[in-house]
Amino acid sequence: MKFLARTLGLLLVAAGFIGLVIDGTRSIVNHAISFVSLSSAVGTLFPGGATGFEGQIAARTYPWLWDPFVSQLLQLPASLTGFLVGALLLWVGQKPLEPIGYLAGR
Repeated sequence: MKFLARTLGLLLVAAGFIGLVIDGTRSIVNHAISFVSLSSAVGTLFPGGATGFEGQIAARTYPWLWDPFVSQLLQLPASLTGFLVGALLLWVGQKPLEPIGYLAGR
């Protein structure tokens, strides 16, 4: 499980960095700061877009969960979200530290 968490974390950090470069390039071209939101990234990945994603979330969980929480999360920048989730997965999947020295109680 730790291997999968590290692998997915590295992929998400790389995707977040690539998204940050794309957002930076778009911001330079448009002469204004612009980020791709998570909802537009979900719309690209899922054929139904954010509305189809909303239907899936509402059908599998409580419908009241969509409006206050998930709709606000979908407004976050996709690159920053990918980077933060990837960093969290890398932290969770890290190898345990080896103890230094020896135990004096033996």
